Formats: sequence, C-alpha cells, structure tokens
Amino acid sequence: MALSVGTKAPDFKTKDQDGKDVSLSDFKDKKVVLYFYPKDMTPGCTAEACSLRDNYKALQKAGYEVMGISSDDERSHRRFIEKEKLPFRLLADTDKAVHAKYGTWVEKSMYGRKYMGTARVTYVINETGNISEVIEKVDTKNHAQQILGGIPTPYMAPAAKPAAKKKAAKKAAKKATPKKIAKKAAKKKK
Repeated sequence: MALSVGTKAPDFKTKDQDGKDVSLSDFKDKKVVLYFYPKDMTPGCTAEACSLRDNYKALQKAGYEVMGISSDDERSHRRFIEKEKLPFRLLADTDKAVHAKYGTWVEKSMYGRKYMGTARVTYVINETGNISEVIEKVDTKNHAQQILGGIPTPYMAPAAKPAAKKKAAKKAAKKATPKKIAKKAAKKKK
C-alpha cells in the first residue's frame, strides 16, 4: 500500500546507475521527485522518463531533484540513461528493499495471470522530508506537468496530445456517417 501525504518519507540507501551510494537523507532540505516505474526501456516507462527529461529544466527551476527507481540493475539503468539521454539518476532496487518501504512492490494482474511487480507511483517529497504529493494515476506522456501542476513555464515542453482522444473522435465520426445512421434507423423499425 502506497504511503500517504503528510507521512515522513522513509530513508533508504541504494545504488545509482554508476554504482554510487544514494540515500534520501543526502537530499535534506531539498524537494525530491522519487518516481517508481516498472522496467527500463518499455514504452510506458520510456514515455514517463522522457516527459521528465524534456521538462527537467522546469523541474529544476521549481527546486526538484528527480530520481527514478525500479528493480532493474545498474547496467540496465546505464543503458536506459544513454539511450534516452536522461539527465537524472536512476536507482537500482534489485532486492526491492526500497519498494517495501514505499509500498510499491504489489500484486498485479495481466490477462488473468497474477504476478508481483512495481506499482507506477510518484512521491513528491518536500524540504522537511515529508511526502507532499502522491501521484498514483501517472499520465506517462505528461508526467512532468502532473508534478508541476500543469502550469506551463518557459522551460516546459508542450504536453503530448492524447492519441486516445483522436482515435475516439475518428471512431465516432465513422459511426455517424449518414449511411450507417440510415441502417440503424431501418433496423430499429423492424
């Protein structure tokens, strides 16, 4: 179960992509975006990381340190950072100790099959070390805007346009052709 707003963020010690020790206490008196994601180089996780990358200047200007964390190892994180040119640290939690502290190692289900995995959750931690925001419904393509409150700044990349809305509009337009409307009306009369 995810931690709640107002809770003291649990301290942890783990390694970043370069094998360097990282603790939450290293960021005392700073605001931290700690985002948990399932797997390096998968579509949703890449979209989320790229949203944060593209808006990194705006996040820094707002005073945030950004760190991603998954159960992938350091080598996988290095490849992900190199491939996507990520300017922030990725933390390796291969033993899932940090996941356990933050309630992000959860039972998931896909096609009826249950398995354990990382919940996509972001914790925004304030300067006092308390959790000021928990984002459980992460919009991967617009995650930076979720963190920054959707307020555009000169440093913020434009929000991605939701493809789902476009597809739904096209589908609705196809359904509403005069020919199809006439067929529906004829079926109702029978």
